[in-house]
Amino acid sequence: MISLTDTQKIGMGLTGFGVFFLFFGMILFFDKALLAIGNVLFVAGLAFVIGLERTFRFFFQKHKVKATGFFLGGVFVVLVGWPLIGMILEIYGFFLLFRGFFPVVVGFIRRVPVLGSLLNLPGIRSTT
Repeated sequence: MISLTDTQKIGMGLTGFGVFFLFFGMILFFDKALLAIGNVLFVAGLAFVIGLERTFRFFFQKHKVKATGFFLGGVFVVLVGWPLIGMILEIYGFFLLFRGFFPVVVGFIRRVPVLGSLLNLPGIRSTT
């Protein structure tokens, strides 16, 4: 079992609520208020989980400047009031920022009993 500090537990909760509000905001036809709350909670939760210094080092690496610009620019555009354009920018930036983690996530999902068998089907195995 992974032991978490109290700050990291708070960060996990903030990140979870952020993802929930982002998802709920998209379900409700890109509601500006829900998306803005979700963005703030997600970024704050990430800072609580890994720490402020590591968060800044992650976002502002030289090779991730473009991805950070799109992600934080999307957050800003959502906060200004254009949720659809902001979410498109954010999603693109998110994929650029976290593309190194996707193989790890797919490898983990392959070990989950039901999902792993779905990912190992012949047509899907070659794409992942």
